[in-house]
Amino acid sequence: MEIKRASELGETVRKNISVIFVGGFMQWLKFFSKDPEKLSCAFAHMFLLDAFYVAVIDGELAGIAACTDGNTPPIRLKPGELRRHLGLMRGTIAGMILKKELENHPYPFLIEPGWGSVEFVATDGKQRGKGVASAIIKHIVAVTPYSAYVLEVADTNTPAVKLYEKLGFREFKRIPQKHSKQSGINHLVYMKYEQE
Repeated sequence: MEIKRASELGETVRKNISVIFVGGFMQWLKFFSKDPEKLSCAFAHMFLLDAFYVAVIDGELAGIAACTDGNTPPIRLKPGELRRHLGLMRGTIAGMILKKELENHPYPFLIEPGWGSVEFVATDGKQRGKGVASAIIKHIVAVTPYSAYVLEVADTNTPAVKLYEKLGFREFKRIPQKHSKQSGINHLVYMKYEQE
């Protein structure tokens, strides 16, 4: 397994990142379309490749994660692209909702100077359980200049919570969700890892 910055692989990597992103977050994206291929095409434009790290196994993308300073979003949505792939109504709604949820999503705490934010961790379905996400996060911690790292995870995503705990992340904040029956999430959990 090799971990690389997505920008090293060039623009053609966007579609593969999007396929893994859609596979990892389909439960939240299916409102806009139940067709993973359509969603992958709709979101391929949005990834800022300098912010994303990818795992490559045998020449294929196996997983993704982004890391920024916590104040700079790792994606930039283009409403026109969303409308082009999802249609006028769904594309417009997707643009409004996802701009708030993905691009302008503020943390419910102050990001301290020197902290990094790990986001959009996802593994290709065929590669789950093989240490891909662990390898990407360890690589991010090793090569980026931050003294601490924060991330957000759904409390109901037990495998992810356990993975982050195994990597040394500790919960420091928990926010109840208003529409937990619809989303399937009771709390958003915020976890932090501090460099030694």
